[in-house]
Amino acid sequence: MKTKLITPEGYKKLKDEHDDLWHNTRPKITKIVTWAASLGDRSENADYQYNKRKLREIDRRVRYLRKLLPELKVVNYAPEQDGKVFFGAWVEVENENGELKNFRIVGPDEIYGDAKSYISIDSPMARALIKKRVDDECQVQTPTGLKTWYIVNIHYGLQ
Repeated sequence: MKTKLITPEGYKKLKDEHDDLWHNTRPKITKIVTWAASLGDRSENADYQYNKRKLREIDRRVRYLRKLLPELKVVNYAPEQDGKVFFGAWVEVENENGELKNFRIVGPDEIYGDAKSYISIDSPMARALIKKRVDDECQVQTPTGLKTWYIVNIHYGLQ
């Protein structure tokens, strides 16, 4: 089961996506479908078939977002979080080999598109890091075995 938490930035991104799909993209596609349908035989009309499929995809995504957005709990930064890893933190970790990783702990609905440096709060790495401080060690079970990571830096806000 996915955690229903989201950062304010993630919520805004999903809300903006919904608004753009509903107010901009869908009306444009609807006009194209209407125009293509007016041309006659729909069974051999590629414009009609392609855009009708696209309209269904848009409607599916809009329905999903309309159901999802009210269920999400926006987690805002609080000064009490400083110094420890909590939801929304940017964390830099290093392993025994000196390999550095930098990522932000976010809700599972924020990990799509261009969110390459985000990890889900539900991931084993995030679960191991929660409530840890700089210089703390955490162990994460991976498919290749147990890995040890050391926390190098923690900060909150946009990177």
